[in-house]
Amino acid sequence: MVHMAALNSARATAPRPERSEHSKGLLYAVTAYGLWGVLPLYFLLLAPTGAFEVVAWRVLFSLVFCAILITVTRGWAALARVSRKPRTMWTMGLAGVLIYINWQTYVVAALSDHVVEAALGYFINPIVTVFLGVLILHERLRAIQWAAVGISVVAVVVLAVGYGSVPWISLILAFSFGLYGLMKKRVGDHVDAVTGLTLETAWLAPIAVLQLIVVAAVSGLTFGTVSPSHTVGLLAAGVVTAVPLLFFASAARRLPLTYLGLIQFFAPVLQFLVGVFILNEPMPPGRWVGFGLVWVALVILTVDMLVSGRSPSKTTLEPA
Repeated sequence: MVHMAALNSARATAPRPERSEHSKGLLYAVTAYGLWGVLPLYFLLLAPTGAFEVVAWRVLFSLVFCAILITVTRGWAALARVSRKPRTMWTMGLAGVLIYINWQTYVVAALSDHVVEAALGYFINPIVTVFLGVLILHERLRAIQWAAVGISVVAVVVLAVGYGSVPWISLILAFSFGLYGLMKKRVGDHVDAVTGLTLETAWLAPIAVLQLIVVAAVSGLTFGTVSPSHTVGLLAAGVVTAVPLLFFASAARRLPLTYLGLIQFFAPVLQFLVGVFILNEPMPPGRWVGFGLVWVALVILTVDMLVSGRSPSKTTLEPA
């Protein structure tokens, strides 16, 4: 009896086994895409700040936050090595321009009741990436992949008819991020997430400063003039930008890309739910049909990915 009591006591006090790397990766991935999914609500909380001021502060405070991270992690040597490569620097500059277009379009969409249209952009992003692979990298598609692309084109036409105009926000988001992924692919694996974001925001810093000057002259800046919580919210824009990216980088080191390719749809699904059920954006029948066609195309592409054992490139999996 004494022996059994001692054994039970030992079991009770024994340390729990550490969480497996795989489960940690899943947790990091869901956290990253979950944060990206509710990002529109964060931007709405920054009212009355306009989209152009929000993005300018997002660029500058992201650069500050990255500088702090590099200092803490002693990553200045890695940044210096990359900075001595002109071709890589120019590529990161172009990537910065593309992600700036993506960020600006996304925040404009979030602040102008077009969250559902923004979600559509990230739903069709994997298909656009496949299309860009054919157009720019001269890759060959299998018949089933062409079917997915064709269905997506039909979906855009249906949505254009339903909207009464081409869904430009969705297309700009999808193509800007698809091209951004290609730029990141060119620099390979020798530019990590923090170094890449640091270089991109460093390139964009002069544009952000100029943008703030224009906003100040036209309508006046809101930073520091609304409330302490509002000021903190703008200051946190850099953290909000970088933290999900770091979670994603941690997940990418622990999970196969097939898992990441499936989990990536978590973000636009959340954005879609936020737009429809929280922000009450309209969903007429034509829009449901268009989204349904996009979802069919994504199912085809995902099944093909699982059957063939191929995964989308890591650079296509990071939402803005």
